[in-house]
Amino acid sequence: MKHDYINFIPSDSRSLIQKWVAEIDVVIKVVKARKTKLGDFRYSFDNKCIITINDDLNPFSFLITLTHEIAHAFVYKEFKGSVASHGKQWKEVFKGLMLNFLPSNIFPKDITTALSIHLMNPSASSCNDFDLSLALQKYDKIKRLNISNIKLGDFFMSSNRIFIKGHKLRKRFKCKEIKTNRIYLFNPLANIELVK
Repeated sequence: MKHDYINFIPSDSRSLIQKWVAEIDVVIKVVKARKTKLGDFRYSFDNKCIITINDDLNPFSFLITLTHEIAHAFVYKEFKGSVASHGKQWKEVFKGLMLNFLPSNIFPKDITTALSIHLMNPSASSCNDFDLSLALQKYDKIKRLNISNIKLGDFFMSSNRIFIKGHKLRKRFKCKEIKTNRIYLFNPLANIELVK
């Protein structure tokens, strides 16, 4: 079986990932980047586990996302969908898997620090953790502009619509769509395009 995904993760993590993949008999597909998710786990009608991961992730993001989805596969194998997808069981499995990588030098120090904090109570997506996402973005090959990088009052484009950046509320920026005057809340790390 061809393991295309292996080339996307740090070399020091490969043997352990391959061991887990063999243990749970999961198919891993590297797919074109999707806007709404970095990866996903599903099972087919014949109980075959399938994981897809976006092809535009840096090696550290890819490893964390892949481990996140492998944790889903382990939980599915044990509980067959009878527990919450990001509930207690998944959190314990994900944390246990990720801890294998922290003592090593796989991750740079800034990611290790943010990831250690994230693992205290992992969320459904690493994208929901601002500090971890910010640390991971530093290692992207393609540098993307996000809403945190522009000034208050700047105009930007997202999903083919133009917005003006407003003040930050608790966790998100309050922005107004120019055409409709409707207010939208944006994640600080939302990828945008600056409008001159």
